[in-house]
Amino acid sequence: MLYVITGPPAAGKSSWIESHAKPQDIVIDLDRITVALTGPGAPHWNHAPLQQRVAQRARYAAIDEALQHLHQLDVYLIHTMPSPKALAKYKRHKARIVVVDPGEAIVMQRIQAMRSPAMERVATRWYRARQGRPREAMPQASRSW
Repeated sequence: MLYVITGPPAAGKSSWIESHAKPQDIVIDLDRITVALTGPGAPHWNHAPLQQRVAQRARYAAIDEALQHLHQLDVYLIHTMPSPKALAKYKRHKARIVVVDPGEAIVMQRIQAMRSPAMERVATRWYRARQGRPREAMPQASRSW
């Protein structure tokens, strides 16, 4: 099964995966990939553009390979704001789309506490894109920040 975990920055997407994925599952998370590809002491968020570009290429390769093995394992993919094209691809693979959203006020508070100010723009864009849609309830509380 393919699980596509979406939501604004600092919403708790990684925490949701940690509470659902099993050790044999594949987790594709750009932040985790970037940390794996950078040197000791690299930040877990707020990556430099060149490191993020390399990690993004690795992420695309991981997605392509993982989609070929959905009959053998579960894949958890973090995709903050999937495009219509990406959503169509995920739906062809019968993905379950999971929206993690503890609410805009909480997200902005978390971003101010631990993320780059640029993430505020990403979160604002995420919330604007969702205006007019019913808000899904988050299936569980995320970790305490």
